[in-house]
Amino acid sequence: MYINIPNILTWGRIALIPVFIGVYYLPDAWVGMAHKNMLATTIFAAAAITDWLDGYLARVLKQASAFGAFLDPVADKLMVAASLVMLVQLNRVDMIVSIIIIGREITISALREWMAREGRSASVAVATIGKLKTAAQMVAIPMLLFDAPVRGVGMAFVGSILIYVAAALTLWSMGYYLHHAMAGLAKNTGPA
Repeated sequence: MYINIPNILTWGRIALIPVFIGVYYLPDAWVGMAHKNMLATTIFAAAAITDWLDGYLARVLKQASAFGAFLDPVADKLMVAASLVMLVQLNRVDMIVSIIIIGREITISALREWMAREGRSASVAVATIGKLKTAAQMVAIPMLLFDAPVRGVGMAFVGSILIYVAAALTLWSMGYYLHHAMAGLAKNTGPA
């Protein structure tokens, strides 16, 4: 089923991406940078909440679908990529960090598709290291977007540390997934 509540939420998350990007293109005379940061952080947080909510509703309402399972991670990756590109443009994230994280997402998505065709999806199932990477980047990105202290704590400073942690976990998790995928294929194919 393509049209259900979880899929509508996922499409809504994708629709938020141009709104998120557009916030930073509003004229400064209309909206100052502090307000742009607040709006972008709120949009990113709303997207993160709908990410959790669509999965929860799919399970509770028994509306899980193959299309939803495909679309949900695509929406996540698009929002993260758009956020990282915007943070690079704002000089809040190094380009290399952005390339590492986005490159890993593309690589692992392609690897999962290939392994699914080989009937080896389990060898690239989500692992704890991947969940830690996601948690680090999903906390870092809103901190970097907000870019202001909260109760004396510099969100940009903490976010910068976390995004480097996320980049390191990104490389580690990519190595983990590639190793498991290749080991699984080697067991099946044997010597030629």
